[in-house]
Amino acid sequence: MPNPQSAIRKPQSPPRFGLFGGSFDPVHLGHLMLANCCRQQATLDQIWFVPAAQQPLKPQGPQAADQHRLAMLQLACADDGAYAVSEIELRRGGISYTVDTLQAVRDEQPKAELFFLMGADSLADLPYWHRPAKICQLATPLVVRRAGTSEPDFEVLQGTLSTERLAEIRQSQVEMPATPISSSQIRESIAKGDPWREFVPAPVADYIQQHGLYGAR
Repeated sequence: MPNPQSAIRKPQSPPRFGLFGGSFDPVHLGHLMLANCCRQQATLDQIWFVPAAQQPLKPQGPQAADQHRLAMLQLACADDGAYAVSEIELRRGGISYTVDTLQAVRDEQPKAELFFLMGADSLADLPYWHRPAKICQLATPLVVRRAGTSEPDFEVLQGTLSTERLAEIRQSQVEMPATPISSSQIRESIAKGDPWREFVPAPVADYIQQHGLYGAR
């Protein structure tokens, strides 16, 4: 894992770290906005972007190779000391289970408060993740609700978590502006030759163009 103390001020209380997992195929401005909203509203000291080797619920796998997704994330995070990129899941290989990643971080950072960033649309799937109760024990999910969308259904976690823990997670909800951006739409736009550069950081756009990713010409 990256060394958080090398890039940020030393917090006076236990450090608060947010982990943001996903394919990031490619990383886009919506990802960065979500991370920034979580950092501000949950007062996080640092956010670690964790590209998955193979997401359990996406068996088809990412389109871009691991080294390209990693490089694009590093470019996107280069100018913000509160962002770091972790290769923990890429190095581990195989299916990337969130619970394994959180346990590894907990073992290395036993005093830290851990948070797990996730969109409200992923909340419905959380009970079907590998060991969801353990995930919520190791870290507090920061469920992000986009403006104009319905209230997240936290009741899907009933029976999985205690009433007290469910209330804590509900109170940790994060709000963010509407961002109609998705990696799949960006990949489709690139393949079709439609405009797409405005949806990703400029260095990432240059990298995609340079390496001809997603059919870029």
